[in-house]
Amino acid sequence: MRLIYLDNNATTPVDPEVLKEMVPFFSVYYGNPSSPHRLGQEAKQYVKKARNAIARFLCCQEEEIVFTSCGTESNNAAILSALRTTGKKRIVTTSTEHSAIQELCLDLEKRGVEIDKMAVNSLGLIDLEELEKKINEHTAIVSVMWANNETGVIFPVEQIAKICKERGVLFHTDAVQAIGKIPIDLSQVPIDFLSLTGHKFYAPKGIGVLFVRKGSPFEPLIRGGSQEMRRRAGTENVPSIVGMGKAIAILSQRMDEENKRIRALRDLLETRILSEIPFTKLNGDREYRIPNTSNICFKGIDAETLLLDLDQKGICASGGSACTTGSLKPSKVLTAMGLSPLDAKSSVRFSLGRHNTEEEIQFAVDEIIKSVEKIRKTMPKS
Repeated sequence: MRLIYLDNNATTPVDPEVLKEMVPFFSVYYGNPSSPHRLGQEAKQYVKKARNAIARFLCCQEEEIVFTSCGTESNNAAILSALRTTGKKRIVTTSTEHSAIQELCLDLEKRGVEIDKMAVNSLGLIDLEELEKKINEHTAIVSVMWANNETGVIFPVEQIAKICKERGVLFHTDAVQAIGKIPIDLSQVPIDFLSLTGHKFYAPKGIGVLFVRKGSPFEPLIRGGSQEMRRRAGTENVPSIVGMGKAIAILSQRMDEENKRIRALRDLLETRILSEIPFTKLNGDREYRIPNTSNICFKGIDAETLLLDLDQKGICASGGSACTTGSLKPSKVLTAMGLSPLDAKSSVRFSLGRHNTEEEIQFAVDEIIKSVEKIRKTMPKS
């Protein structure tokens, strides 16, 4: 069966060039970067090379890049550090953050930390005036994602960062879905902490980065050895770090052209579904979003039923965040935008990637139309 993968916000396949770059570090350059001998120092140099590639891509300094295991770890490290270094117990965030932020905040709330969430409007956008009002002398950190993982909606992070800077409050952004999809220049935006993870841009799973701006207070989440300039203990995952460096180098060369092509495919998929299938609606702002994501409500149809039918045809999509799969509850992101629980559970996220083709998209839409028609015929008459 042919496979059409439209779930790239959940994870991307490792690019063949990335895999090729990684292979020698399992059996040839296998040294521990902390070891003083030749093999260890060779590995250390390749880690440095990857760190340099990532720093150049983000327009920051090498020493501001901390390698972690994933975006979730990076998010936790930034927020918990801010609470410790400031001694304050208040976090300002949004109602549509990834579960890596939402679940952490729920746990912290039980421990006496005040969590103040900004609402979003029906398009998934926030009001900057509300942010201004929520920041006070008790705020330890503001944490707002750059691009939403379910709808693709982009928050005005540049403006948020400036507001936080003016108010003297630390600012963190979960940029996991933004990397490689929109330009990011950390030399121009006063962000204190930024999280990313490799498996969203064709690097392997299990490797992430936390950007820590020079001068921003930081205490490590994981303690032990002196790795990562004492900011994250644990032997470095050299093969994956090298892979992430290569993936970033590829992005540096292809990002603009690639995003233009993917946006056109996304628009094709979206236009056909919305015009050819009755009772469908786009969730989220049409303009302020990353170029690969389309979240569509198929009114009256259970998304899980539709996704299972599509899976039987080799078409992979999702009902939202992969980190909440298995939950019977409607998406918190969509309900925060004002969708009814029923409409939220009728919504499907399509997220395109580097390897999708126009022929695949045309075929996928044809099959989506058939699936929706079949499911609606079996639905009880009202």
